[in-house]
Amino acid sequence: MGFFSKIVDDMVKEKVPRRKRKTLILFIAIITLLAMTTSTYAWFKINTFAGVDSLDLHISVSAQLKVSMEDHGKDLDKYVKVITNEMVDGYLAGYNTSLEEIILDPVTTSDGVTFTTQRGAVKQPNDRSYLQFKCFFIATEDMWVHLTTESTDQEMDDGTRVSTNSTGAKADVINCPRVGFLSENGDGAVYEPNAGAPSTSLATFDLPYGTMVYSDNTRLFHLNAMEPTEVTISLWIDGEDPQCDDDVQDAHLAVQLGFIGCDENNIPIS
Repeated sequence: MGFFSKIVDDMVKEKVPRRKRKTLILFIAIITLLAMTTSTYAWFKINTFAGVDSLDLHISVSAQLKVSMEDHGKDLDKYVKVITNEMVDGYLAGYNTSLEEIILDPVTTSDGVTFTTQRGAVKQPNDRSYLQFKCFFIATEDMWVHLTTESTDQEMDDGTRVSTNSTGAKADVINCPRVGFLSENGDGAVYEPNAGAPSTSLATFDLPYGTMVYSDNTRLFHLNAMEPTEVTISLWIDGEDPQCDDDVQDAHLAVQLGFIGCDENNIPIS
């Protein structure tokens, strides 16, 4: 209000006619509102169509934890320690697509379930919008599953990280993605790598740099011993992220997810 009061005072001093004053104040108010509104938008231009067009994915799990793209019941030998791009492609064949063909156009969500465009149109998974697939996790004992930046295998550098081989402004793509997890039991969370100030109404968490610290805030879902649990994993580029603009179009994105099991006190299970 102080800003507009000063404008009015100045116009009174300059003896600007009352009618002209009202017109000028209205014009300034509209310009100010537009500036405030556009500064909060970070979507690609509405007419653009190509988002992230090169995506690599790697998923690995730590001790006492295994995973598969299928439910094998309690047969541990049929579960694996690593989900490869080829396995995900096998799942995506049901959508007549593959990771190589996936283009992540910007969407957003307030609940991690329904995804929409800037205009509010609901988008379906794996159709030029966002990647979504299901995994089955199984553990040999009760545990809470967390993401970890530490290697799940001493001989592998497979901790969670989001990276790119794109350069310049396109490299900002690593700030735009979200990875959501939702188990059949209703547990879930959303990982936002390189998180800055909150950009959506959806609650997210980031992982610490350096030494990994596990807490209730980094829990993804709970597993009961020897009970396979279906988990839906969604990966998208959030159009409301401040860095999700035209500069990151056609960028490359590599997402590596490492999972670890912790006890009820958030102590890693070895």
